[in-house]
Amino acid sequence: MERTEVLKNINTIFIEVLDEENIKLTENTSAADVDGWDSLTHIQLVVSVEKFFKIRFTSKEIQSWKNVGEMMDCIKSK
Repeated sequence: MERTEVLKNINTIFIEVLDEENIKLTENTSAADVDGWDSLTHIQLVVSVEKFFKIRFTSKEIQSWKNVGEMMDCIKSK
């Protein structure tokens, strides 16, 4: 799966979980850039991403992410 396709799928997940149709993620997008992306929704986002891509992240992986690009790197490595 190409990075652009991974980003598109993640963007769709964010739109659904955060119930905000105007989200446009980039690899540099962080929680500070997205209204409603707080610690509670972060858990929901991670679970939704895991279900969609049929993967599991470790706590260490999740805590290391600084932006969407790092999340994508982790998805691609699985």
